[in-house]
Amino acid sequence: MTQFLSLLLNGLSLGAIYALIALGFVIIFKASEVVSFTHGSLLLLGAYSIARLSGTLGFLGAVLVGLVITALAAFVVERFIINRLRGAPVISLAIVTIGVDIILLTELIRRIGPDILNVPHPWGGQSVRIGGIGITQNRLVAMVVAGILIVLFFVAFKYSSWGVAMRASAEDGETAALMGIRQGRVSALAWVVAGVLAGVAALFLVGSPTPGVSSAVYATALRAFPAAILGGLDSTGGALVGGLLIGVAESLAAGYQENLLFLGRGFGEVVPYVVMIAVLLVRPSGLFGTKELTRV
Repeated sequence: MTQFLSLLLNGLSLGAIYALIALGFVIIFKASEVVSFTHGSLLLLGAYSIARLSGTLGFLGAVLVGLVITALAAFVVERFIINRLRGAPVISLAIVTIGVDIILLTELIRRIGPDILNVPHPWGGQSVRIGGIGITQNRLVAMVVAGILIVLFFVAFKYSSWGVAMRASAEDGETAALMGIRQGRVSALAWVVAGVLAGVAALFLVGSPTPGVSSAVYATALRAFPAAILGGLDSTGGALVGGLLIGVAESLAAGYQENLLFLGRGFGEVVPYVVMIAVLLVRPSGLFGTKELTRV
């Protein structure tokens, strides 16, 4: 039972990080109807920037500048590529984001090389115990920070003018435009917010128990994509639930790996996609996604 509770707590902490990334996927889709595949490289960009700048700016300065760099990169992609292709088919926009992702990822991998860059987190890599349950300080701080950011996001999404404009644009873009909502501005801000969330997720994703910043961070970040699909690409609440479910499933699969050898080694790395496929077979729109009705 102690092992199970420890894996559950660590899974929830990992799921909180995935939820931040999944929220970025969802708000971009709701604001601009783009399935963005640039999130993996944006997250790696944030982690790389923080690691490189921490030696000269200190931890806090590097984090702030790293978040600005990630948000600016997301803004540039939206303004100079997505905005110019507004009205293009959804599949074309998705392929464009894949191209941008490959270009940025290739450059970042070239710069990182075979090295593993360290991010000097003030809380270090020590573990704490809550009763008999162990968790790293990094994951514990990640849960607290992610919880605060998620609450702030949902409050802003519900009550701020930007949140109202985004919900109106997602519901009926043409009517929202006729009512004076500038969809380009809503889309740009959504990409910036998604970039900031990716940068925050990167800060904790490269901390203990992860050794540091390497090209492998990109593959880890992509596991948040099933969380967004699982919850429903048009549901912010679904992104939260999907992130937690994927994090717990991955943690349990890795913790009980010895009992799952009949499924092959490394099953924990693919379990997010297995869970996603299993849910989509039952609910193609995701757990909380909106079902499209077709009248015949």
